[in-house]
Amino acid sequence: MSVLYIVATPIGNLEDMTFRAVSTLKTVDFVMAEDTRQSKKLFDRYEIETKLTPYYAQTSESRAQEYIKDIKSGKSAALISDAGTPGISDPGFKLIQLAVSAGIKIIPIPGASALTTLISVAGVPVNNFQFHGFIPHKKGRQTLIKLFNSEADRAHVCYESVHRFPKLLKELSEYLDPSRIICVGRELTKMHEDIFRGTVVQAQDYFDESNIKGEFVVIIAPAKFKLTQS
Repeated sequence: MSVLYIVATPIGNLEDMTFRAVSTLKTVDFVMAEDTRQSKKLFDRYEIETKLTPYYAQTSESRAQEYIKDIKSGKSAALISDAGTPGISDPGFKLIQLAVSAGIKIIPIPGASALTTLISVAGVPVNNFQFHGFIPHKKGRQTLIKLFNSEADRAHVCYESVHRFPKLLKELSEYLDPSRIICVGRELTKMHEDIFRGTVVQAQDYFDESNIKGEFVVIIAPAKFKLTQS
């Protein structure tokens, strides 16, 4: 059966793997993984013995085309990322594009995503939001952050690395109203999970050298939103 499964994997806690995801990974002919060493830990946990092969941002188009050719020949395959749902701020979309062009059936196996994990507990309105993935390191960064001011009814969501998170807080305090509400998720689903809700200024006080670790998801609430005081 020529089919490509897009399989979500846990973002931290391995117990967040779904039954359907495990079953799929056990039954396909091969699995394309962003980092096979990282994925091997998941495979060992669930006794998955399917062949792992690498697919990451630098994978050549000729190699990707070989995978497509294998699937077209009648094989089934799955695509996974290091954590979360492939295609979300992830190079998987390129492979999916090729599969679509080749007429291959694509089946999503939904599951964990850092984006939806934080949104689900943020407590701020996100019925209208824009996702930016990892915001630019340099070019266009300030322009994008300033844009957050112009949309009173829209939330903005981004990922940020441990190295640039303090810089992001500083920029938010400079270019937005310091009382703007944000929600920050750190180490989501992991042992030291930390979720902050408050103003940009409060966030600067809250995060210091003791808790600037891991990857961050940041929600900038709509400009007109204020937290309810108990």
